[in-house]
Amino acid sequence: MLRLCHELPRYSLDMDFWFAKDTDFAEFFDRLSGMLDKDHKVTDSWNKHYSILVELQRAKGSPKLKIELRKRVAARGGAEEKIAFSPHFPRQVLVHGFTLKQMFRNKVEALIDRGEIRDAFDLEFLARKGVARDFTKQERGEILRALEGFKESDFKVKLGSILVPELRNYYRKNRFRFLEEWLSFEQWKK
Repeated sequence: MLRLCHELPRYSLDMDFWFAKDTDFAEFFDRLSGMLDKDHKVTDSWNKHYSILVELQRAKGSPKLKIELRKRVAARGGAEEKIAFSPHFPRQVLVHGFTLKQMFRNKVEALIDRGEIRDAFDLEFLARKGVARDFTKQERGEILRALEGFKESDFKVKLGSILVPELRNYYRKNRFRFLEEWLSFEQWKK
């Protein structure tokens, strides 16, 4: 969503979705699997406790796409209509996606939970977009600890492989200096 609707300058590893309303997840999983089998090779699929995961491939040798559907209904008021687009294709699509405020909350939780460098990058992107600080003092400390834990190889390999080329050297050199300063600013308490 951040890349397709807000021009996030990194590539996605997967596509994550949430449900808009209560759903029979077992029935949905069966219908989704049947639909995807028609035009794609489903290389992996799981109906897990908290999410539905599907990995598919259009044709042998083509890239695989991982789709995760969280078995949760999106927070009321946390979504809005957006236009998804790509500079590489002329088509625009109207989608229902998280507000930037809700995306920020989701990214705070994701960074604290899984500690992936891509989530820290996304938080810095949202901070640069002017999204209001929405975290507790404890979450702030956990985010700062996560930022301190990233190694040089995380910036070179993990983050470097998904960033647009013109940003790679900046993040190798500066890491998340902007985000650290933004988190440390005194008015974060408001």
